[in-house]
Amino acid sequence: MGVDELEAGRQGYARRDWEAAREHLTRADPARLGVDDLRALGSAAYLSGDRDSAIRALQAAHSINVASGDRLEAARDADQLAMLFTVTGEPAVGAGWVARAQRLVEDAPADAAVRGHLLIHEMFRLLFAGDFAGMLATCERIEGIGRSAGDADLVAFALSSSGRALLYLGRVPEGLARLDEAMVALATGEVSPIMAGHVYCSMIEGCQEIGDYHRMAEWTGVLTRWCDEQPGLVPFTGQCAVHRGQILRAHGSFRDALDELASAAQRYAANGMDPAAGLALYERGEVLRTLGDLDAAEAAYDEAAGWGHEPQPGLALLWLARGRTSAAVASLRRLLDEAHDPVMRSRRLGSAVDVLVAAGELDEAERASVELGTIAESFGCQAVTANAAYAAGLVALARGDPAASLTQLRLAWKLWIDLGARYDAARARVRIGLALRALGDRMSATSELSVAQRTFAELGAEPDRREVERLLASGLPDGLTAREVEVLRLVATGRSNPQIATALFLSEKTVARHLSNIFTKTGVTSRTAAASYAHQHDLA
Repeated sequence: MGVDELEAGRQGYARRDWEAAREHLTRADPARLGVDDLRALGSAAYLSGDRDSAIRALQAAHSINVASGDRLEAARDADQLAMLFTVTGEPAVGAGWVARAQRLVEDAPADAAVRGHLLIHEMFRLLFAGDFAGMLATCERIEGIGRSAGDADLVAFALSSSGRALLYLGRVPEGLARLDEAMVALATGEVSPIMAGHVYCSMIEGCQEIGDYHRMAEWTGVLTRWCDEQPGLVPFTGQCAVHRGQILRAHGSFRDALDELASAAQRYAANGMDPAAGLALYERGEVLRTLGDLDAAEAAYDEAAGWGHEPQPGLALLWLARGRTSAAVASLRRLLDEAHDPVMRSRRLGSAVDVLVAAGELDEAERASVELGTIAESFGCQAVTANAAYAAGLVALARGDPAASLTQLRLAWKLWIDLGARYDAARARVRIGLALRALGDRMSATSELSVAQRTFAELGAEPDRREVERLLASGLPDGLTAREVEVLRLVATGRSNPQIATALFLSEKTVARHLSNIFTKTGVTSRTAAASYAHQHDLA
């Protein structure tokens, strides 16, 4: 007996095997496909990456509903087509379907579910226009319709989107509470797969924007499992890979981050959403810049810009690394002029302080630092607070106040350590070392710089490692290296070569070589004289 393709397709859809559902429903006798089957085919095709089949199925469902005179159901199909065209890069076609849907619901009750779905398009218009108060009000209307109609998709969408609106309005604790509630709504399993994917990605993106890495990591793990549970799923897997890449970058796992970002770009292309690859390319540029491959980083930023993704502030920091300070300053000033909400400003002010301090624009840098501190206080997010403390420490150090700088830099270091952000913590440690050196504590300064140098070496952050190497060389007498100073310090405490080797994880042969170099560079001839030298030069 042959396979009943329609029944097999329905079963595949029920178990969320999207590829199987698409294949079986496509092979089923078209005359047997009802509206629900066509919608299932449309969803399965979209979720398995077959955009064209999804469009044909939804158009067929729409035609049946129009022919039968069911205007609300026809509007529902038109709304789905509008969203599909919009998210896959054809917003003008999407707008046409929105207009058709709105015409079809002219006589519908005010609380009809489809009216709430059509308000989603208005919500996005307000978001892109920067009208966050209007966005919040529209989300509340959507939520009201969703609860009245018992539409779990509308409720989940409204909660997540109103949460992000509150973030942009600076009401971060309220916004995060809405996102948490949206996550609970997803956990019930009542939200459709397509809407659930959009809501997951939106919430994680919101957490990334405000530096809430704990929620971001937790929810990315949930999204990863959700994707893995659906065989053949294509949409949302690209953005999931981007988020994993962002988390890996934040933790200093740069090579692994590059692998995830490459996977994200491939998945976006497979889904026919090439413009979304701009985000993955920008993140790739950020990693490559940190690793010191500036040519490849600039190419990634350029590609991201080609897909419509803003290549700043990463590109400005790359220009700064190449000595194009004026261009970097001009770009950051432009970025701040364009950023009006606290979330966007919080993401740009830290880079602006880096560039402005390097350019000697200390008054402007201090204003940016103070603003970032105010935003951090209102957000209550560790990463933003760490960025603000680092910026304040950077400005204080540049103004010649190392004591004030030290307090802020140590706070930044501690927060980044708590977040597992090893690279950023090492950056703070470098400035701590410079502050200690300015206060005359050369031994502690060398220790801080040495630890930072080892961290950068482990992470592959070559530009930072070279910078610390230069700083260590400039602050040590007689051409001693940082490692030689570590050996000398232990000699001064009376430790033997085997004990030094154990303490520094070196071989005794390497310790003996370092000791020989120390004797040659300093002109001493005994361990006792070496210890005396260390004390005389504040190295012990």
